[in-house]
Amino acid sequence: MEEAASRGVGVTDDPVRVIFCGTPDFAVPTLEELHRSGAHILVVVTQPDRPKGRGRKPSPPPVKTVAERLGVPVIQPEQIRDPEVIRALTSLDAHCLVLAAYGQLLPKALLEALPLGALNVHPSLLPRYRGAAPIQRAILNGDTETGVCIMLMDEGMDTGPVLAAEPVPIRPEDTYGTLHDTLARVGARLLCRTLDAWRRGLCRPVPQDHSRAEPAPPVQKQETHVDWHQPASSVWCRIRAFDPWPGAYGFHGSSRIKFFDARLSSYAMEGVPGEVVGLSRDGLLVRAGDGTAVVIGTLQLEGRKAVPAEAFLRGYDLPAGSVFH
Repeated sequence: MEEAASRGVGVTDDPVRVIFCGTPDFAVPTLEELHRSGAHILVVVTQPDRPKGRGRKPSPPPVKTVAERLGVPVIQPEQIRDPEVIRALTSLDAHCLVLAAYGQLLPKALLEALPLGALNVHPSLLPRYRGAAPIQRAILNGDTETGVCIMLMDEGMDTGPVLAAEPVPIRPEDTYGTLHDTLARVGARLLCRTLDAWRRGLCRPVPQDHSRAEPAPPVQKQETHVDWHQPASSVWCRIRAFDPWPGAYGFHGSSRIKFFDARLSSYAMEGVPGEVVGLSRDGLLVRAGDGTAVVIGTLQLEGRKAVPAEAFLRGYDLPAGSVFH
């Protein structure tokens, strides 16, 4: 594929012909930016509609909704490895495939059929955080920087060579939600610039250093349970990493409560980990394992809506000295 790009495959005044694979909100900016750039999106491949909400009615993935608004054909195979799906896609005479958070690995037969290969928008600085949860892992580990890579896909899990990378700072106020949206926007713009350069033979793939690879496996439910015995900085990162979804939580008695909008405090106190200090201007002060407090700006009782700490305390008895576990 590097040789193909160096020959300028597909470099004409005609739009680049693209197959797009993506499913959740993260993929939407890339789809929209590709459309805005004038690329000819031949088809959008996304996951099937899934049951959602209390009624469990089938709900279309965000990418499908946007593709239909843009007037782009959509297919939703259960498995992109299905030979009939591969035949249908390879018959489209596409230059390349663009993937952003699709949710399935691409088969070798499809990768090899595309002159410019398959370009993946990945929200980390590879080889760090290969896998399903790179954004959450970066915040959870207390990183101050992450980024987006445009990777030339192979059959592995985020193992292909990198065509372009753009670092992005992780601000103290960032949560999974805010960083997700920032990386989605940065990735969309970077993808379009990189695709144009790759098509014109102006960039070269750089192999990843596999010895430095670090996995980013899916988030497990037990990871979202806050351990108040940890230092305040670790508790703060855990809450931010799962805000707004799926939400870090703890228990007060038998009540399960989720925590959002966390901040670090300089307040130090005697007591036990998870002990409620009281209400400050910024939220509920809770003691962590190192004796300093974490501020919880928003709380959510199971089955209820998330509300600011002051409103939560008006409807739930949580006096100073109460303990989360």
